[in-house]
Amino acid sequence: MNVKRFVWTAGLVASVRVIAGGGAAVAQTMVIRGGTILTVTNGTMVNGDILVEDGKIVEIGTNLSVPEGALVIDARGQFVMPGIIDAHSHIAAESINEGSVAVSSMTGIEDVLDPTDINIYRELAGGVTTSNILHGSANPIGGKNAVIKHRWGSDAEGLLFKGALPGIKFALGENPKRSRGGRRGVPRRYPATRMGVIDVIREAFTKARAYRKEWQDYEAQKAHGQADLVPPRRDFELEPLVEIMEGKRLVHAHCYRADEILQLLRVAEEFDFRIATLQHVLEGYKVAKEIAEHGAGASTFSDWWAYKMEAYDAIPYNAALMTEKGVLVSLNSDSAEEARHLNQEAAKTLKWGGLSEEQALALITINPAKQLRIDDRVGSIEVGKDADFAIFDTHPLSVYAVPQKTIVDGKVYFDREEDAERQKALVEERAELLEKLKPATEEKQ
Repeated sequence: MNVKRFVWTAGLVASVRVIAGGGAAVAQTMVIRGGTILTVTNGTMVNGDILVEDGKIVEIGTNLSVPEGALVIDARGQFVMPGIIDAHSHIAAESINEGSVAVSSMTGIEDVLDPTDINIYRELAGGVTTSNILHGSANPIGGKNAVIKHRWGSDAEGLLFKGALPGIKFALGENPKRSRGGRRGVPRRYPATRMGVIDVIREAFTKARAYRKEWQDYEAQKAHGQADLVPPRRDFELEPLVEIMEGKRLVHAHCYRADEILQLLRVAEEFDFRIATLQHVLEGYKVAKEIAEHGAGASTFSDWWAYKMEAYDAIPYNAALMTEKGVLVSLNSDSAEEARHLNQEAAKTLKWGGLSEEQALALITINPAKQLRIDDRVGSIEVGKDADFAIFDTHPLSVYAVPQKTIVDGKVYFDREEDAERQKALVEERAELLEKLKPATEEKQ
């Protein structure tokens, strides 16, 4: 049985389809017909068709046959691109900073995901299909992340991008060194300086390395048949750090200044792991060569700067300059509002840096997918990948482009025409209800 409920918030009315038996959307056979397909990795196909079955892309071509009972989406005159991926988001979560401690790696966003956050739907209306939900930046080492798909109407478990490599948030600079400091009656938390931030990270990994050796020694003794062994006490703060050193968990590090970027890269190399992504990384253009040599990705803003002291040296050429130096670059939002027009943020790199259209689109599709290690599933339109698409009425890098439909796993989660119809119907329903209340109101008067 399908049940529809309606969410009213900030003037937006969105319908939520909840499928009995867990809220999971049901994939169906679908053909997207006659659109200009921006594959991102394999060029552009004009008047192309895409066949989707069971939430996967099974065929791309022209004049594809339509299976019986398939949903046909007429995309003639429109542009079909991979679903947009936001590599740095805080939607569907509240109170994301556990700022009472310097290391909060025992906490995790998965525990607080809110599937009813209207921003999930609003970002679908901007073509976003996948987001990396991060802990805040109050801590040198923060909490674990959660990669989600925008399956609006599902429960929290249904949002999770199954198979995505786990990650964790680090932070450098002003935020971790000042967090929870200065309040009357509250002791100032260490660290209070930039060098203290790096010390916290190094000390935490020193402890994690010793903790890993304890377990390695225990497992070795156990393998040799030693009886009556007592295992080491589990430490949920250190276990995620051991996973980092073993390549099982990605580090997403909030940073701004070039000197601190280099400090973090050196600490990572000291403990024999690599930073997956430098987040914000506004002075990345100054040390792009070193970032590329380390193998870190960079997820930056298109043109945000001067909103605090450590952002004063940011420039709009940052993404292009790092790209030219061989860094894997993405553009992110860090904002529920910004995420609704990441296509336009990507377009700015054509002007500020002269990137090609394909390079610009890669900044919000295949590049963040690679940074999150999910590029085998999403980020481009290829046979075998998840059927995640954003369909625009004109080229998505145009300032005039408006998303018409957003599809996740072969299911339409946003349709602009249907949304307008629902809003109109609900406005009419509200008017009818108010009209019915009039006699009672007049009688009281």
